[in-house]
Amino acid sequence: MDPVTASPTAEGERRDALRRPVRMRAHLRDREQARFDLDVTDLSATGFRAETATPLEPGMAVWLTLPGLAPLEASVAWRDRFHYACTFARPLDDTVHAHLLGLGRG
Repeated sequence: MDPVTASPTAEGERRDALRRPVRMRAHLRDREQARFDLDVTDLSATGFRAETATPLEPGMAVWLTLPGLAPLEASVAWRDRFHYACTFARPLDDTVHAHLLGLGRG
């Protein structure tokens, strides 16, 4: 299965890390510096899923800004209407990941 076009419900989808549900408002920007809000709905050390009405295309480079962190580079892995999954260019540090999970549950 091509990881760039994999659907969120595709059988056999593989992930490097377990994603945990969160509810977190964040900002995303693309290469053209367009910045918009989105809701992060789950998070792992290697990526995230989010909802936004702003169209993103699989393969696009984006930068996610979460509370208290510098922008994190990621790429869009798949989309399903207003739902997107993105993979971080570099996995989150375990401590940072745990901190963000705590923020997203509150």
